[in-house]
Amino acid sequence: MQSSVNKKRYILVFAIVGVLSLGFIKTDLFEVSKNLDIFNNLYRVLNESYVDETKPGQLMKTAIDGMLESLDPYTNYITENDLEDFMIMTTGEYGGVGARVGDVDGKIMIYDIYEGFSAQRNGVIAGDEIVEINGQNVKGKKSDDVSPLLKGQAGSPLKIKVIHPGQTSPVEINLMREEIKLKPVPYSGMIDNKTGYIKLIQFTENCSVMVKDALTKLKERNCKSLILDMRGNPGGLMLEAVNIVNLFVDKGREVVSTKGKVSDWDKTYISVNPPVDTIMPLVVLIDENSASAAEIVAGALQDLDRAAIVGQRSFGKGLVQQTRDLTYNAKLKVTVAKYYIPSGRCIQALDYTHKDEDGRVEKVPDSLITAFKTKSGRIVYDGAGIMPDVIMEPQKLNHITLTLINKNHFFNYATQYVLNHGKINSVKDFQLNDQEYASFVEYLKDKDVSYKTDSERALEELKKQSEEESYYQNIKSDYDALVAKMQADKKDDLSKFKSEIKQYLEEEIISRYFYMNGRIEHNMKTDMELKAAQELLSNDGKYKGILTLKEKATRPFNPRKKF
Repeated sequence: MQSSVNKKRYILVFAIVGVLSLGFIKTDLFEVSKNLDIFNNLYRVLNESYVDETKPGQLMKTAIDGMLESLDPYTNYITENDLEDFMIMTTGEYGGVGARVGDVDGKIMIYDIYEGFSAQRNGVIAGDEIVEINGQNVKGKKSDDVSPLLKGQAGSPLKIKVIHPGQTSPVEINLMREEIKLKPVPYSGMIDNKTGYIKLIQFTENCSVMVKDALTKLKERNCKSLILDMRGNPGGLMLEAVNIVNLFVDKGREVVSTKGKVSDWDKTYISVNPPVDTIMPLVVLIDENSASAAEIVAGALQDLDRAAIVGQRSFGKGLVQQTRDLTYNAKLKVTVAKYYIPSGRCIQALDYTHKDEDGRVEKVPDSLITAFKTKSGRIVYDGAGIMPDVIMEPQKLNHITLTLINKNHFFNYATQYVLNHGKINSVKDFQLNDQEYASFVEYLKDKDVSYKTDSERALEELKKQSEEESYYQNIKSDYDALVAKMQADKKDDLSKFKSEIKQYLEEEIISRYFYMNGRIEHNMKTDMELKAAQELLSNDGKYKGILTLKEKATRPFNPRKKF
């Protein structure tokens, strides 16, 4: 028996050696063999000898996760149980009913409804409380436990019991799970008589076809300039990014190249299809959460001087992953290369090969940041994400607004509002008047809206420090007066920040009638970055000036901050 185990062990070692050799990787084969042997023995002895019962599968996953954690956050082990979530991320598809659940005041509530799917067609609405799924009582459970119960094989039946808003008795609703495909382009349209807008939220399969379709329809509506919004887009499939860039540039243009330790990953990707439009003025919106494939699109269009970039510096993910099949239906998503956009720069912001003793990673130091040139000679830099041509300050919500969001006061009031209002005419015309806002303020009177401001936290720290240093008694009266004044000022926050609060309350109400499209369309009314992009496209001289500017660009801000 022992001989058989050893034989299998060495077969495994030689198999790994063979795989490594195929990639021409210089590896210390003795080290590989020795450490596999040590791990095999340790794992066996641990499971045989540990004082309590062990869970071999859990132990192995912990060991694998620990090993991969020493590399980068994008190299992941995917078990068979996690495969469904992984497929949702890459394809945007899953089997379900088209509803998102959340925890609200200790209840499992329908938080969002996706238009056109089984839940919406059968009368499920946001604000419904779920009490039972397929005969299983879900009261007292968390949404993370309940959400998987709603998912399943497309075509399989699902029976839920919900309590509709304003009612006390549950009703039974029969649903049919179906293929839910999250739309990578949830919204497109004209924002004035000549400017088109496309919102792209992820790079899943065929998203480039959807962007092309949206662009073609906008051109049929006499679209003369375009805003491509990729704010918050975490990326996805690299080839889809190449195809999207191809919509705006001639055939034969280099879009991105990859370089890895294995020579097979040294590849160049060019535009191979006829473009849709190479002349139309184009602005791309990005922010600090635009990453990976979104950065390839923004960076390539910037390097080719095809688009002006507006917003905040992007995330800075210049690493390419490939998924490899493992035994027992598991997978390994592994970083295999870095990508480089047409100017030759890599926008990777963190160097995972250098970590301190606490495992923290530093940004690429200023001394290693290199200047590159775009097609027309503009200066751009590597190592720090994509720096916009027009930099906008990110919008920061006030504490009162964040509190109303996090404590579900907008959500609950919108549910109450819908009960009292059968319909609203349109997103464009909807606006809460002063009397309706006063009703919302009245609604909040017996609700928990407590929060601490940064100033209050700073005062608490001052008190603690002054007590430790024996100064507090001397400043106590001034301290108490300052705290009292601050508390008095906070009582006016619902009035002081009325405009911002109204915007988010209106968005929640609109979403009950017009779903995700309504949210996006409403936000466009007050979106300062969108307005800046629109103004840039309306100023032909300024737009062309950005794309042809050859003087030295501003060096990207790169603090030596640890993550």
